[in-house]
Amino acid sequence: MNPKKRRAIFETLQSLNPHPTTELEYTSPFELLIAVLLSAQATDVSVNKAMRKMFPVANTPAKVLALGEEGVAEYIRTIGLYRTKAKNVIATCRILIDQYGGKVPDDREALESLPGVGRKTANVILNTAFGHPTIAVDTHIFRVANRTGLAPGKDVRAVEAALEKSVPEEFLHDAHHWLILHGRYVCKARTPECWHCAIEPLCEYKPKTPAPVL
Repeated sequence: MNPKKRRAIFETLQSLNPHPTTELEYTSPFELLIAVLLSAQATDVSVNKAMRKMFPVANTPAKVLALGEEGVAEYIRTIGLYRTKAKNVIATCRILIDQYGGKVPDDREALESLPGVGRKTANVILNTAFGHPTIAVDTHIFRVANRTGLAPGKDVRAVEAALEKSVPEEFLHDAHHWLILHGRYVCKARTPECWHCAIEPLCEYKPKTPAPVL
């Protein structure tokens, strides 16, 4: 895909959604960190539903630590892998208190040292909480980048590198939000909804899907 077409794709996505952000609900970097930790193999909707109950009670490392692993597990029981996630949340809170004064670090290496935090989660925190131009490649972005021809890659790291290299600088901060939302609601895994896709004329996916017959 040539640079002119890439730019046109992001100009189009920006025109439709000038200020994209995560669909996870949060009011602080710590709340965002916990929500992203819990969102692995779970929907944002399920995480938001659980956190609407937990965050009013415990939304700092000290308060969450006071709940204990069982207390956290009770709040997140409806989320997949909740036992492991409760354990990671408590361990993360302990590290934040012991090593970072209860604050979420604005540093990739430090973030990735936290239990349950991988590169994708760190990228989300760095981008959404601290404004870094990082790209958190999830299954949606991986699919959209490959299917459209925007930034093909054999794995998530390859797609991340391709996007960082090819996305025009002024779109880098918001790029992964646009692509996640596009993959979630339009360029879906099973059947891309090409018939109402704003970037369809720019997309290099050949077998375009027609509108369903009602």
